[in-house]
Amino acid sequence: MIELRDIHYTRLGTQDLDAAEKFSTEIVGLQKVERTADRLYLKSDSRHHTLCYFLGDPSEQIIAYELKDWSRLGAAYEQLRAAGVPCGLGTSAEAADRHVEAFVWFLDPTGNRIELVARPHEAGRRYIPSRDAGILGFGHVGICSTDPVRDQAFWLTHFNAMISDWIGPCPLLRVNPRHHQMALFAAQRKGIQHINHQVAEIDDVMRSWYFLNEKNIKITFGPGRHPTSGGNFLYFEGPDGVIFEYSNSDRKIIEDLSTYRPRQFPLDPSSFCMWGSKPDIAEFNG
Repeated sequence: MIELRDIHYTRLGTQDLDAAEKFSTEIVGLQKVERTADRLYLKSDSRHHTLCYFLGDPSEQIIAYELKDWSRLGAAYEQLRAAGVPCGLGTSAEAADRHVEAFVWFLDPTGNRIELVARPHEAGRRYIPSRDAGILGFGHVGICSTDPVRDQAFWLTHFNAMISDWIGPCPLLRVNPRHHQMALFAAQRKGIQHINHQVAEIDDVMRSWYFLNEKNIKITFGPGRHPTSGGNFLYFEGPDGVIFEYSNSDRKIIEDLSTYRPRQFPLDPSSFCMWGSKPDIAEFNG
């Protein structure tokens, strides 16, 4: 069993780093850490970065988890390789690009690229938002799955992932007490379905709703409240069609694992919002 501590960063390919920088700083509220000819690093908390845009194909999207025990990185690679999972070891140059000491990568059954990192770098300076969005940090991702039941089994077989709830066949998965760090959504493609940043309170969600409307940013869902995590939310569209979310969920699952029972919600808009907001997101509509 490969034990993960938390989700750590996302990497997004783009053909327009200028547009990505403008949106992620002026609209989302992330802090630019570093910009090179082909990289843009952005932070939202104490980590060196939680989002990296790189010059490349926008369909190239990566998520990373931090290992709970960094010394087990080699063992994790061997376990995945022995199980026939497509995987590889990151080079020293690739690790430096990610601001980690070492990492391995693998492909899930849908073809999503996941990286497992050891000794990721912390920032020497605190996060200073580029706008007052109330961001507390990077929270979770939604990831596309061509077969959520199959991919759920993959995560439960190889990793310390646990199911918090289901919406239809789609699981919300956690590797620590926070309600979820990843949600699998049925789709006809691989890739990141949305990127979440946690904000402090509902006032932050509502302030951003007004702000995004003033800036003519496409709102794809919300404002609303998730029945699963209990968080207030707002989804909006960024460069290359990537969906971003603000939410203020603080639900934690701390019950004895032998007694906690995941809840089953139907695959219906009401399972995504208890207030009645309807999503303009294909994967949320079955």
